[in-house]
Amino acid sequence: MKKRSKKEIKELQDKLLYKRRHTFSQMKRSELKALERYCREYMEFLDHAKTERLAAAEIVKAAERHGFSRSPGTGAGTRRWWEFRGKFVALAVMGQRPVTDGVRIIVSHIDAPRLDLKINPLYEEMDMAYMKTHYYGGIKKFQWVTRPLALHGVVVKDDGRTVPISIGEEQDDPVLVINDLLPHLAQRVQDKKLREAIPAEKLNILVGGIPLPRGEEAEKAVKLHILEILNRKFGITERDFVSAEIEAVPAGRAREVGLDRAFVGGYGQDDRSCAFASLKAILNTKTPPHTSICLFVDKEEIGSDGNTGAKSLFLHLVMEDLLDMDGSSGSAARSLARSLAISADVTSAVDPDYMEVHEKNNNAWCGYGVNLTKYTGARGKYSANDAHAEYLGFIRRAWSRGGVVWQAGTMGRVDEGGGGTVAKYLAQHGINVVDAGTPLLSMHAPFEIAHKGDLFMTYRGYAAFFAEEGSHEDH
Repeated sequence: MKKRSKKEIKELQDKLLYKRRHTFSQMKRSELKALERYCREYMEFLDHAKTERLAAAEIVKAAERHGFSRSPGTGAGTRRWWEFRGKFVALAVMGQRPVTDGVRIIVSHIDAPRLDLKINPLYEEMDMAYMKTHYYGGIKKFQWVTRPLALHGVVVKDDGRTVPISIGEEQDDPVLVINDLLPHLAQRVQDKKLREAIPAEKLNILVGGIPLPRGEEAEKAVKLHILEILNRKFGITERDFVSAEIEAVPAGRAREVGLDRAFVGGYGQDDRSCAFASLKAILNTKTPPHTSICLFVDKEEIGSDGNTGAKSLFLHLVMEDLLDMDGSSGSAARSLARSLAISADVTSAVDPDYMEVHEKNNNAWCGYGVNLTKYTGARGKYSANDAHAEYLGFIRRAWSRGGVVWQAGTMGRVDEGGGGTVAKYLAQHGINVVDAGTPLLSMHAPFEIAHKGDLFMTYRGYAAFFAEEGSHEDH
């Protein structure tokens, strides 16, 4: 064999080897400034969008500021939004090609793991008032004790009035907490597997400890005092909890993490990191080649069921409206079958402290860009969408042209677990769909961590997807 020079070997390496490149090494100074602006806006979004209802409201407000309307229109560049049950939002920008040629869809979810108040939550024990909860989605229960909590939600009165609830976010607000057992007494009671140390029925929120003034002899005087405070502040009674949706979430703001401020830490980044990225992408889309749609759905963390989840038929209603706006008598089902989509959801980032569950060459690294996930699922790809090679080629071309720093990987080692997204529900319509999103550390924890470079490149990746030319026949 011919002996190669160092130059020839270097050229061969550059040509043939796949090498991850850090986002910050690929960006110009102007791009780094844009990244910082983007992350500041994103952190504000996290602070104001701590529940699916609040996220939906923030998305609608941003859409209206950028010219989206509820009224139908015609012509390329027309901008419209839809809202369903206060928890499912769709935004669309009409494209240059007919809707019957297929559309571009990015779908993300705006619900996040949390604690929901039970139907009859308030009780008193030993002159302390508590609220009982039922956890929502996959959580590690021990992460939710001894941390400041806030309440957000709505109460619907029997006269039809809706009362918004928010406690624990303002500087002068009290916060709430779930107590834990002191280590001196925990050896026997909590000498268990980690997931069993905090039973679900002990995720009870401490909400009060002062009896009703001048009513110490009243039955359940502390509980009565808490109800008086709630009635004075919100006009509600104990019976109103039956028709309420109130969520306990971590109190406080998103923060920069690291001495170099490389990361964003905050609650609900699964999946509001991708929701915000897709929102920014469509807000900045003017007259795309194909009609571009962003879907912001609910209930992903508990299987996408219900009429505000990805399994609902709301997408069909949006498509029918778009066909009417386009003046077409085409079929919504056929148009969807010609469409392309991204399931915009986070993935797990490799944590160097837990390499036993990660596969370094095939999992996402922090700081190396938006992650392209060909398939999700678990243990033999069950419950997965497995994207076609042709479609991944299309995504690669779009991202190359859009200057996107990206990587490709799955979630963890084979047989270590896994997870699913809404991709499979879009695929049922015949849509070509692939997962792509931000790598996270401490996913599903009350304080999740994302690298700023990955957050920004997630936005860039979604924007490039909307901008890419091509028809469904190419894929």
